[in-house]
Amino acid sequence: MNGNPLYHWIGLAVSTALMLPVPVAMLAGWTPPWLRKRQAGMRLRAYGLLCFYALVLLNSIPRIADASYEAVMACMSVGFGFIAAAAVLFLLAERKDSGARATGPVEPRQG
Repeated sequence: MNGNPLYHWIGLAVSTALMLPVPVAMLAGWTPPWLRKRQAGMRLRAYGLLCFYALVLLNSIPRIADASYEAVMACMSVGFGFIAAAAVLFLLAERKDSGARATGPVEPRQG
């Protein structure tokens, strides 16, 4: 049922290389260029991205370990909880950003 563990190792390595550095750097204080105008919810976005990475871990590790069908399904069910948590964190980040923009300084208009 779990297939070849090599494929899961490759998927885990690729997702670790692509998904993990950005949220860790965001938590350390780095801001990606495309998010420079939305600083208020940066930590919430980083935690949301880490929730997606937890989903990858929960789907790949039981399959690499050749766990039983029930264990794989249980981990996938917990993974859906991480998807929901990421969605809530992204929504809270957007709400925090919109509140910060509404109360922030107003730039002078050109004209």
